[in-house]
Amino acid sequence: MGDTLDGRSIVITGASSGIGRSAAIELARRGASIAVVGRNPERTADVAKLVGGTAFVADYDHLDQVRALADALLSHFAHIDVLANNAGGLIGDRELTDDGFERTFQSNHLAPFLLTSLLLPRITESRGRVLSTASNSNLVARLDLNDLGFETLPWLGGWRAYGTTKLETILFIRELARRTAGTGVTAYSFHPGYVASNFGADIPIMNFAQQISGGRLGLSPEQGAEPLVFLASTANVGAQSGAYFSRSNPKGRTHRLANNAATATALWEKSAELLGL
Repeated sequence: MGDTLDGRSIVITGASSGIGRSAAIELARRGASIAVVGRNPERTADVAKLVGGTAFVADYDHLDQVRALADALLSHFAHIDVLANNAGGLIGDRELTDDGFERTFQSNHLAPFLLTSLLLPRITESRGRVLSTASNSNLVARLDLNDLGFETLPWLGGWRAYGTTKLETILFIRELARRTAGTGVTAYSFHPGYVASNFGADIPIMNFAQQISGGRLGLSPEQGAEPLVFLASTANVGAQSGAYFSRSNPKGRTHRLANNAATATALWEKSAELLGL
């Protein structure tokens, strides 16, 4: 890959704001063709225009839109060199989507799992890379493969469910790395740091913290995007496929289950079953 990305096609979800937007700007500056994926049509179009890329609109609360997104991306790009699964967030109240899944689980895990699965043949042909935005919140996870929607587990304002989906992200990437070994595909997850953005905008304590800090709590979106830009633009990142980065550290702290190969395989198979893959 290297620093010059001329001719490279990079798909970034959650690219209409925050670190996704900042990464799109920087990667486009280096020559990449960017697929700007977002939920808000106007913001997504604005970023696509800014970076000279193409806008794709999809709401991860609706899995039919994820499937349509995959079809559109496959029609538009002859090769996909990087897929950056960056969309998702923290949801304060437990709710179900029209697909019948808890929203945090669907938007942070099932939807990117589905998109990656549908794009994987094209990514494999391109000997490409899959990136997923995780979080140090994986340390507070409570993963129960029989209760992925937190029906009986304590909700705790959404934080425990959010952390659990970030552990699922790490496990997903590690299992993806195992399944694609020898194909030329590489996969990494990363913690961007705490970024001052619209993350957790519907959570009262997050709004309060931003208000009392004057909006200066955490890293800037540009700083938060640095790990994504590095992993998307650097051929040899200094770590094996499947690694979890905390910022620039390829040995980020993880939950005890993050290295459990059997759990990673079981989560993959359960996710595929739920999605009918």
